[in-house]
Amino acid sequence: MNDTQFQQLNHTVLCYAETIYRFNGVWEGPDPLSPILPLFILQITIAIFATRLFVLLLRAANQPPFVGEILSGIILGPSGLGRIETYRTYCFPTYALPVLEPMAHFALVCYAFLMGLEMDLRSVWRTGRKAKTVAAAGILIPFCTGAVCFIFFLDNQVYKTGYFFWGFALSVTGYSVLCRLLEKQKTLHTEPGKTAMSAALVTDFLSWASLTIALATSSGTKFAYPLLGMAALAGSVKYARPALLWVIRRTPEGQGYSEYYVCSVLTGAFLFGVVTDVLGTHPMIGAFMFGLIIPNEVLEATLVERLEDFVMGILMPAFFAVCGIRTNVDVIASSGASYVGVAFVMVMFCFAKVVSTIIASISCNMPLREALHVGLLMNTKSIMAMILLEVGQQQGALNTQAYTIMVVPVLVMTIIASLVPVLQHPSRNVMPYKRRTVQKSRPEEELRILACIQGMRNVPSIINLLEASNATQRSPISVFVLYLVELVGRASAAITVHSARKAGPRNPNHEEAQIDQIISAFDNYELRCDGATVQALTARSAYSTMDEDICSIVKDKRVAIIILPFHKLQTLDGDMEDINPAFRSVNENVLANAPCSVGILIDRGQAETGQFPHRVAVLYFGGPDDREALAYAWRMSEHSAITLTVVRFIAGKDAPPLESMEFMSKAHGAITVNIDSEREKVIDDEFLSNFKIATVNAKSVTYSELVLNDEEETVGAIKSLDEGHDLYVVGKGRGMVSPLTAGLADWCDCPELGPVGDLLVTSEFSSAFSVLVVQQYARVAGLTNGSVSPASTANHEEDLGEMDWRPSEAETDAFGSFGSNRRDRDHSH
Repeated sequence: MNDTQFQQLNHTVLCYAETIYRFNGVWEGPDPLSPILPLFILQITIAIFATRLFVLLLRAANQPPFVGEILSGIILGPSGLGRIETYRTYCFPTYALPVLEPMAHFALVCYAFLMGLEMDLRSVWRTGRKAKTVAAAGILIPFCTGAVCFIFFLDNQVYKTGYFFWGFALSVTGYSVLCRLLEKQKTLHTEPGKTAMSAALVTDFLSWASLTIALATSSGTKFAYPLLGMAALAGSVKYARPALLWVIRRTPEGQGYSEYYVCSVLTGAFLFGVVTDVLGTHPMIGAFMFGLIIPNEVLEATLVERLEDFVMGILMPAFFAVCGIRTNVDVIASSGASYVGVAFVMVMFCFAKVVSTIIASISCNMPLREALHVGLLMNTKSIMAMILLEVGQQQGALNTQAYTIMVVPVLVMTIIASLVPVLQHPSRNVMPYKRRTVQKSRPEEELRILACIQGMRNVPSIINLLEASNATQRSPISVFVLYLVELVGRASAAITVHSARKAGPRNPNHEEAQIDQIISAFDNYELRCDGATVQALTARSAYSTMDEDICSIVKDKRVAIIILPFHKLQTLDGDMEDINPAFRSVNENVLANAPCSVGILIDRGQAETGQFPHRVAVLYFGGPDDREALAYAWRMSEHSAITLTVVRFIAGKDAPPLESMEFMSKAHGAITVNIDSEREKVIDDEFLSNFKIATVNAKSVTYSELVLNDEEETVGAIKSLDEGHDLYVVGKGRGMVSPLTAGLADWCDCPELGPVGDLLVTSEFSSAFSVLVVQQYARVAGLTNGSVSPASTANHEEDLGEMDWRPSEAETDAFGSFGSNRRDRDHSH
């Protein structure tokens, strides 16, 4: 025996040999679960079943899936079913952990890659000062609290670096959990919700940096080595990103990505994970970094769509099971610690982030009630907190007691945060919101307009309409431009407010380039109009909930009218082609639920002419929608370069009589409104009488009446106006059913436009023009606060009381100088 063999006798050698699977099942042995493979399959099955069951049970209590997932793991561990000897011996024996734990950490690698895909670093950099202040306070103070409690409360002679993991786990805020929580509770667009979301986005990114620092600190190597290695890996992005761009360029647009490309990207993520493991940190750090550098939204969406169900539904339950096995409530008060002391520490943990974020919010001039709301929401935890604790115990920085003491408050804080939207009602609509229509908006007050944009193709027609709206210092306009973006993949919905005239990123993606062009176009409009102010926003949401985002912004900004783009565009041959059919349902939902008036803008080639719409026409049949259309056009006629033609269509003696009818909202069939045609006619006559008196000396305004007998004569009269106007402003036609349009309504291709709007859009015309179809807001008695319905006579008395603000020659100076300004202006047109 040589010296080498002799020295090996003093070493302990671990022999690990297990049967992977059994050939003859129970015929060869009494325990069919002793082989590794069937036991592992059983464990995964139990974990998946328990996770789905608890998520389903807690959904009724408005708890996020994270709570159910962690509770399922705890129940499977020694704190729950693990107390049963038979269960522990056959289902989760100790010798099987070396197989289950690598599966759990592989799940973390895949999860980190998905988080990197869904995180937008540019949004982190663009976060406002208030959110960054709240995020900083929500990280520093909780970290110090966790570190101090670990050092002075626990026996830290062996676990010297555990305070890093306690502190960082306490400072985590779960962005994805918080976002889905606010979406479900309909408080995403409140001021506390928006502040908490922005701060959570910053905190979520910094959590990954915290994990890297904690790993570097607790590793056996020197602190600088892992960080230097990570810096070198970050430098490799210079070569990895161009390679991914090359892959994207080789894929024809619209054909998607093949399995070859997807597997290549996954291989790159795993390779980055191996490199970071070699450098002294966890492989999931490398996978997260690789996800961040994916340069294309379509590729990101493809990867998320193909991976998320498998990772979250199959792999991550193994991680939750491991977390539960490591949690043992029986050892919380071990090592001389009392339950009272442990309870005190847990209470401090729960209050540390709340108090710190409340102080930061108040310092940013936020009311105390909203600051409390933000503080409670920022206490929402996510899987990231459990990752920090799991890695801390795996690194030997935390024992079972320290691990369990932190797991319990993480769950408690998330449960409390999930109840905040139910218990805490936002106070954003305290002031009365009265000016919900153009007709009721006074000329000396600011008119607020929400202009929705699907892309650059909608911008020219919207800007033309805004320029025609006559923004002046005396009668200003505030425009909120909302860029509607479909939610790609399964990322979280969000609303972003953009700063005007702020330079965008150097290498913008497609969406960022669109946003920059839209902001630039509306900035130019704002510079041209002295009385106009513009604020740009982006809303990312699914089409099914996009109308909720629009209505939330309307209430927040107190808008008087929404301008929606039509879901069709005119082709070169003059036909109207569907560009985005899904947006039709968005328009219909907004029309049914909007808390203000709504206008749908259709461009029939007028925007391509590059000319300002000088000639505006109103086709007036009667009813609240037509009154709203005329009120808007009346405002446009104040512009010195615009001529207004108002044509009132009157049913003749030979027209078939129509009795009072009922209108029912098709989108929400539960709302029924009685319509009194005679009453509507009285209101129309009064409104038109005021209009004619006020514009009697205005050379730019022309008023005429046509007496017709049926819809055929109506169609002929409308087509005779062709080539004479650039913009038609018409009502949707609710509230009054005229014999001149009854037949047209039966043949509408687009009912959301009403019979007249549908005729102007779908018929053949030789000229280029735009059409604005207007629906007036009206509240219906008996509905809950905030619920709205199509306009009706339910508020006729209110209309009569506020409709006569337009001045006339017979009116006193108390109404202002609206009419006199009209008569004194330049009448060159």
